[in-house]
Amino acid sequence: MNSLSHIIEGCKNNDSRHQKVLYEQFYGYSLKVVFRYIYKYESAVDVVNDGYVKLFRNFKNFKCDNEEDITKIFMGWLRRIMVNTAIDELRKQNMMPDIGAIPDDVWEEPDKSGYADQTVLYKELIVQVKKLPPSYRAVFNMYVIDGFTHQEIADQLGISVGTSKSSLSKARMHLQKYINQDTQEIDAAYK
Repeated sequence: MNSLSHIIEGCKNNDSRHQKVLYEQFYGYSLKVVFRYIYKYESAVDVVNDGYVKLFRNFKNFKCDNEEDITKIFMGWLRRIMVNTAIDELRKQNMMPDIGAIPDDVWEEPDKSGYADQTVLYKELIVQVKKLPPSYRAVFNMYVIDGFTHQEIADQLGISVGTSKSSLSKARMHLQKYINQDTQEIDAAYK
């Protein structure tokens, strides 16, 4: 049960041992993806679990012919499922995400390979993205972080492509303002 392709084959056959291994191996990654949309920890955990239910039900649809790319392809497929599940939850909440604290252990890197600065930058980005209005935040996350096209965003959120582009532009302006404000505060502190 050590290679990802072996684990995936077990999941396709509804083997609960393989499902558990996969869940434990990718849970942290899934939670980070969902946190970009759902900020209340308890709600995010529920969304992740809902996402895994969808994932296990639809494993027959996962295909990868290239063994070398299986991890990358699987993580992209998993990310897409988690994003879609989070968006479904936002729709249920009328695009009003839950706001809450994100526990520090969520940000810990499992491999401890010295990327602490990237973790700090990621945390800071998420803090700034949380300040965006919900519609701007959803479009920003989907386009910039998750790689959706404007057409895909429009289809998912039930908006026009123009609205998606406009929301992204406004989100970037807001983030630029937040970053400039933070930079000025840091500069002022060192004067």
